Amino acid sequence: MSTSHENIRLAIVDDHRMLLGALTEWIRGAASDITMVAAVTTWPDLLTHVEFPVDVVLLDLDLKDNLPISVKLRALKSAGVKTVLMSTYSEPVVIREALAAGALGYLVKSEEADMIVEAIRAAAKGEPFISSELDLALSTEESGGSSPKLSAQERRVMALYGGGEPVKQVAEQLSISEETAKSYLKRIREKYRVLGIDVGTKVALRKRAIHDGLLLHDDYLTSEAPESPATAAE
Repeated sequence: MSTSHENIRLAIVDDHRMLLGALTEWIRGAASDITMVAAVTTWPDLLTHVEFPVDVVLLDLDLKDNLPISVKLRALKSAGVKTVLMSTYSEPVVIREALAAGALGYLVKSEEADMIVEAIRAAAKGEPFISSELDLALSTEESGGSSPKLSAQERRVMALYGGGEPVKQVAEQLSISEETAKSYLKRIREKYRVLGIDVGTKVALRKRAIHDGLLLHDDYLTSEAPESPATAAE
């Protein structure tokens, strides 16, 4: 918890009462610099709340009230309120529209809860915030869909596995479990699949790794050579 933040007055709007209650309790326990002043299930309840306007609103994008999110964002902005949107949607077009309409933050509900506090604090300072996963989706779209943006660890996994190493060896070289290595491969394949690129087989993945500059063509032939004496011992 940071003590450098001034107290942030927060309101949450979400029509799922269970999620609303859980979020309220979690934020109260997770951040001493954030004060929960309102937790409501509808847009009118927010506007008529005795504590409104607040500093930051954590707003569900999917409130089923047929009121465009752009209208809500304009209303909040005119009241001097910063908005962080929550949604089940992670499509780049939805995120871009929300940010263009005035949202300072955008979170997918499946993300780590810690990111909520980060997003609220960023919004309070007038700074934009989106998670690394959403940033990836936006960056991929900006790149014209030629190749996905992989994390550093994903690039290592793809290079090692595409270079001919079995999953077990990939895991050992990166000091991760075999299951974690498999989950990285699954995520890599999914990122390519979203762009319409099939890397379902090891050969296809190797070709793509070469194409995207993660692997030199000769690396596949010399992949059995260890990177260091330490890995050779393994």
